[in-house]
Amino acid sequence: MRMVDIIEKKRDNHALTKEEIEFFVKGYTQGDIPDYQASALMMAVYFNDMNDDEATHFTEAILHSGDIIDLSNIEGIKVDKHSTGGVGDKTTLVLGPLVASCGAKFAKLSGRGLGHTGGTLDKLESIENFNIALSNEQFINQVNALNIAVAGQTASLAPADKKLYALRDVSGTVPSIPLIAASIMSKKLASGADVIVLDVKIGDGAFMKTLDDARELSRIMVKIGKNFGKKVVAFITDMSEPLGYAVGNKLEVLEAIRTLQGNGPEDLERLSVEIGAQLVHLAELTPTLDEARDLIKEKIASLSASDTFKQLVEAQEGVYPDLNQFIQTQGVVAVNSQASGYVKHLNALDIGLSAMRLGAGRATKDDSIDHNVGIVLNKKVGDKVSEGEALAYIYTNKEDIANEIDTVHQAYEISESFVEKRSLIYEVVE
Repeated sequence: MRMVDIIEKKRDNHALTKEEIEFFVKGYTQGDIPDYQASALMMAVYFNDMNDDEATHFTEAILHSGDIIDLSNIEGIKVDKHSTGGVGDKTTLVLGPLVASCGAKFAKLSGRGLGHTGGTLDKLESIENFNIALSNEQFINQVNALNIAVAGQTASLAPADKKLYALRDVSGTVPSIPLIAASIMSKKLASGADVIVLDVKIGDGAFMKTLDDARELSRIMVKIGKNFGKKVVAFITDMSEPLGYAVGNKLEVLEAIRTLQGNGPEDLERLSVEIGAQLVHLAELTPTLDEARDLIKEKIASLSASDTFKQLVEAQEGVYPDLNQFIQTQGVVAVNSQASGYVKHLNALDIGLSAMRLGAGRATKDDSIDHNVGIVLNKKVGDKVSEGEALAYIYTNKEDIANEIDTVHQAYEISESFVEKRSLIYEVVE
């Protein structure tokens, strides 16, 4: 088999066989196929797409390039969730304790943030001494004991994906839907869960910009998951404005804790309840989705979910924070509205990039993070605002933040006319 023949076949818009895809993924991962040939194939896929069988075979080849975690020693049905990334997306911090308090086995391997999207590991590591480096034995024992563990992905998990993504990033082929689907699902399948709920974001602060693209990505990922015998559901949700009000690591942890205590933003709680209900129901803990929603709401009201978060922190060697002393910054600066009216638009990408420049995120993988800084919104789309009223608050350890004040101002569009609040959940793809 020759790589040039595979490139020409996909260039001419023909479907690749399982054997051809395996030959490419294995050869490129081992260094036998050069970057220039791999780039040529990725570009051919970008322009000519892949059918469902090709996407499944591509996922399988990436999956088997590394370790597959065996969770069979965890009792019961294992559940997992993945978000395609956004601004202020701290759903895992709320969702995990919620479903664990209901009895679901939440076994989660998470990643770090890069650019304007935050990472669950960075948020958890903002808690003093929190340990994300669990051994496989520790991970399994903790899920059996508490119904929840959250740890970092190992380098041995889908190594082909890491190498291919780096190539796609510099060859202009990242926005290929089947390649995105294979990248996401190979890691989720390698993580060993039985149930996977996907949160596909669309809007300014998300990778997917249109509903049609989000539908297609969701459809392919659900299809791939089911081809591997998994229960998979995808939510398509809005990311044209940040989720919740807090953007920044400690700020988001604080908001997640308050949500678990029943005092969080409506959008964050609703999304966590809806995704959580799917996980609880698919884990066969309730006969219906409605009963799963009721159970989750009861766990919030009783503070059982909040207690589970505290147990998670302490089990992973963390110091549960004093909420009144958790955030430590040199200053908090209000960004005030220059007009009266209603918030018509709030650009999530602008807010995310501003928080990153303050130190809450990484522009490159080698950047360090200031866990305390970020932005807390005071107004969101549909809210009424008066001239001089705070739109947002910037938490900073920098002296000069004039550019970030300007960026936050520009992220808001104020209308004189009444504005309806946006839909949070567009569709559920099953």
